[in-house]
Amino acid sequence: MLAAGRVILKVRADGSDHSIKGDGSPVTLADTRAEYILLKALQATVPDIPVVAEEAAEAGHIPKTAGAFFLVDPLDGTKEFIRGGTDFTVNIGLIENGLPVFGLIYVPATGRFYEGEAGQGAWAADIDCNQHDIFADMDKSPIAVRTAVPQNLMAVASRSHRSRETNAWLEAHNVKETVAAGSSLKFCLLAEGKADVYPRHGPTMEWDTAAGHAILSASGGRVVNLDGSAFLYGKADQQRPYLNPGFIAYGAGYRAA
Repeated sequence: MLAAGRVILKVRADGSDHSIKGDGSPVTLADTRAEYILLKALQATVPDIPVVAEEAAEAGHIPKTAGAFFLVDPLDGTKEFIRGGTDFTVNIGLIENGLPVFGLIYVPATGRFYEGEAGQGAWAADIDCNQHDIFADMDKSPIAVRTAVPQNLMAVASRSHRSRETNAWLEAHNVKETVAAGSSLKFCLLAEGKADVYPRHGPTMEWDTAAGHAILSASGGRVVNLDGSAFLYGKADQQRPYLNPGFIAYGAGYRAA
């Protein structure tokens, strides 16, 4: 992930045009170069676990995923990256039986790193990808969700994708304060206890959410569909493979529908 982070920062420093994919979202040289690095690393270390990566999957290269598989987003928050912001991430999530059991998120622009594993907990650390090659000897600190006060909820919402439905939800649920964040950092804010709930009514893909979902779950939070049912992964056979429904992510003390 550190190597992917370095490539992403170098592409931005060098300046790079972007193109528009069929779904209207942007893609840059940083996306494709970072994905190549991540796929090569995963193939070398865990060759028996298939990988569903954003750019490859959207080009039609979708492996069979009967058991465990990785979901990889090499550059989550491409719009933020193009604008010159810092809220873009590298995401790796491991799925088993439809559920995210392990997640890694790295923020190249700030050096913030998040890790979560089912049954083990979640941690955060700071590491500069231009100064380190591996995640070794990091001073990792445990992170956990906070207990919400229902009458004083703080919500985290998208910096660039907030829908009318989400705005209506925030008003209907008496949300007192909203903090904006890009990419999978919305899950991380919940996992660190800096917000209470993240409603998402607009479209996302499984690689957008898997790593953050794993980290949030490991820190004591949950992600459910808008109707309160289980939010599952591996939806390869639907009309648009790996498209997520709307969801609610939350920490402790919040009761979903």
